[in-house]
Amino acid sequence: MRIPFKYINGQLIILIFILALCACNSKKEELPLIPPVTSPLSKEYVGYGVITSSFTHITAEPAEDSSSLGYLRRGSLVMVLRRQLIKNSDGFTSWVQIEDIQRGWLREDVMDIYDSQEQARTASESMSR
Repeated sequence: MRIPFKYINGQLIILIFILALCACNSKKEELPLIPPVTSPLSKEYVGYGVITSSFTHITAEPAEDSSSLGYLRRGSLVMVLRRQLIKNSDGFTSWVQIEDIQRGWLREDVMDIYDSQEQARTASESMSR
């Protein structure tokens, strides 16, 4: 018994139409995105930074002309609380808010950032001061 091609072609078109219609009508319930506790999005800090330049000053605000709060030297270890991009005449500069003895701001390009304090401490100890 042979089934005519027109019959198969018509059934195929109807089947595709029904599948497309079902896919369009399915309403997905939107759930809020809640990161797991172990996610980097849920940490209270970005990581730990190790100063790579000879000396750098900590500023009160993320700007070159902001008042200085102190200085850090090569190999110093700090907790990085957050990152912020600041627009300037040359484009954008990435700044990080740190906590050392006090909170302040550093340009991100004066440090390397690590996930854990142990990694940062190892990197700091391997630097020749």
